[in-house]
Amino acid sequence: MPFDVRRFDIYRKVPKDLTQPTYTGAFISILCCVFILFLFLSELTGFIATEIVNELYVDDPDKDSGGKIEVSLNISLPNLHCDLVGLDIQDEMGRHEVGHIDNSMKVPLHQGSGCRFEGVFSINKVPGNFHVSTHGATAQPQSPDMTHAIHKLAFGEKLQVQKVRGAFNALGGADRLSSNPLASHDYILKIVPTVYEDLSGKKRFSYQYTVANKEYVAYSHTGRIIPAIWFRYDLSPITVKYTERRQPFYRFITTICAIVGGTFTVAGIIDSCIFTASEAWKKIQIGKMS
Repeated sequence: MPFDVRRFDIYRKVPKDLTQPTYTGAFISILCCVFILFLFLSELTGFIATEIVNELYVDDPDKDSGGKIEVSLNISLPNLHCDLVGLDIQDEMGRHEVGHIDNSMKVPLHQGSGCRFEGVFSINKVPGNFHVSTHGATAQPQSPDMTHAIHKLAFGEKLQVQKVRGAFNALGGADRLSSNPLASHDYILKIVPTVYEDLSGKKRFSYQYTVANKEYVAYSHTGRIIPAIWFRYDLSPITVKYTERRQPFYRFITTICAIVGGTFTVAGIIDSCIFTASEAWKKIQIGKMS
């Protein structure tokens, strides 16, 4: 007897003349197909979309930066002339720079009575401070007015990703226009290194930060100390990393197979139960009639 490969067919076919279509089966089949289509589209949407996974670890992520962090500052002082406004930078490595002017711009406000300072500069990755003051001016004013509004203070690369929420510009929009004109302002910043890696593996290095602030009028034995706007910073050893990921294709196929197979199986069980109950009910009715 010749070998018949059809013996391995686990999907045996039932002749059509031995099957019986029903209205209930048709209704369940239509609902089953609609349900499968809905779940398929939901899974397809999830497969196409990316998810953001975050993790924490102790490291310096941007080792190629030379130990520097780029800072972007945009601040308005509506009651202080531009000739008096300057930026000073200090840190624990011995840096002490008064009147920093590289990559900075002063824009007069209110017919020259005020000033907006915009600057991009770098700081070392050690605790320190930078402050806006009149320290670099050739002549000090009698009553410098340090009321101000901060438009932007950001560290590192610009990172704007819809699914990533963080304090990358925590001081943006800070308004101290109604504060004491002679007061100094201290902003204590805790800077947290942040890495964002997209699907292509490209990394962007930015920094989030938390902030606390205080306002005070300082005095010494010689009298009142010249007010300033201080930004005192320290770096956290913890790095936050955001990674873009997409669901693997094999997992998507596995899910689709589970949806189709499971739905058909459950629908078949429901249809079989309804058909069996219907047939039993018919037999009961025939028995009563006879």
